[in-house]
Amino acid sequence: MSTRRDAREWAVQMLFRLEMNPCDNEKLFEEFFEELEVSKKGRNFAEGLIIGVRDNRKKIDELIVKYAKNWDIDRMAITDRNVIRIALYELLYRDDIPPAVTINEAVDIAKYFNRTESGRFVNGILDSVRKDLEKQ
Repeated sequence: MSTRRDAREWAVQMLFRLEMNPCDNEKLFEEFFEELEVSKKGRNFAEGLIIGVRDNRKKIDELIVKYAKNWDIDRMAITDRNVIRIALYELLYRDDIPPAVTINEAVDIAKYFNRTESGRFVNGILDSVRKDLEKQ
C-alpha cells in the first residue's frame, strides 16, 4: 500500500523526469508507474499533484521567484524546485491538506532527495508563503 508520502516522492521524480525530457505524452504515467508497486489511491494522488503543478506552473513559479530572495529559479536544484512546486500547489489548491503537513513533507522529501540544507531552504520559502496566505 502506498502512502501520500510515497506519492509525493513519485511526483517529484516524475516532475524531474518531465523537466529533463519535456513531452506531453500521457504514456509517461503508464511507463513510470509500471515500474512501481502502486495502489490506485497513491497513483491518483501523485498524478493529481503532477497535473496540478503542470496546470498551475506559471503562478507557482511566480511565487517561487517572489519568495526565493536572491535566488534565480533556474539555478535552484531541480529536486528542490519541484518539491517547492508540489508544496505550493498543495498550499494554494488543496484545502484538504493542512499547511503544516504540506511543509513538513516537503522539508523531509527535500532532505531525502538532496541534503539537509535543502530542507532549510525549502522550509524558508514555504513558511513565508504560508504566513502571507494566512494574512489574506
